[in-house]
Amino acid sequence: MSAAERAFRAPEGDAEEGTFSLPPLPWAADALEPVISKGAVELHHQKHHRGYVKKLNKLVEGSPLAELSLEELIRKTAADPDKREIFNNAAQVWNHTFFFHNLKSPGPRKIPGALQDLIAAEFGSMDKMCDEIVKFALERFGSGWAWLSLRGRHLEITSTPNAGTPLTTDVTPLMALDVWEHAYYLDYHERREAYARAVLTMVTDWDVVAKRGGL
Repeated sequence: MSAAERAFRAPEGDAEEGTFSLPPLPWAADALEPVISKGAVELHHQKHHRGYVKKLNKLVEGSPLAELSLEELIRKTAADPDKREIFNNAAQVWNHTFFFHNLKSPGPRKIPGALQDLIAAEFGSMDKMCDEIVKFALERFGSGWAWLSLRGRHLEITSTPNAGTPLTTDVTPLMALDVWEHAYYLDYHERREAYARAVLTMVTDWDVVAKRGGL
């Protein structure tokens, strides 16, 4: 089990969370202001993210599934319609943690060289790539996610509905953009595009994105 997978396991005797725990935020709740407010972060993490953890623990309690890592659980239940509720909650726990960990406090945007070269080759420029990610985020009807992933040595932009996750595919996910309403409505109301552009250009940690792909 990897260190990332162990981060989701509750400590011994942690009765509040159960089998899986709520991973802490990698920064203070006000660290993303003014792009994302402290109130929005707390609502997102403490209500929605925590809610998925608690529901997942109830669903797997006492079953062999509780012995799996979160990633194993997601892959095992993804194609089983009888376990759709388990998959949805497990994938949302993973997706949210992945998303929170590719954010950082607002500041100058510096793209690591290897990632910058790949972006230039695939899209022409960073701005054009961000335009494409925003396009996928806006075209996602209802709730879901936009993703930047690595397929072989090529960058790929996709979107998934609801709890969909690239963990169930053959790509390496690099970055997630949460486009569920609870991620942005408190600060941006119906302005999904403004939210998406602000996250991509002001609070995305491109060092983390590059490291996820070994770039």
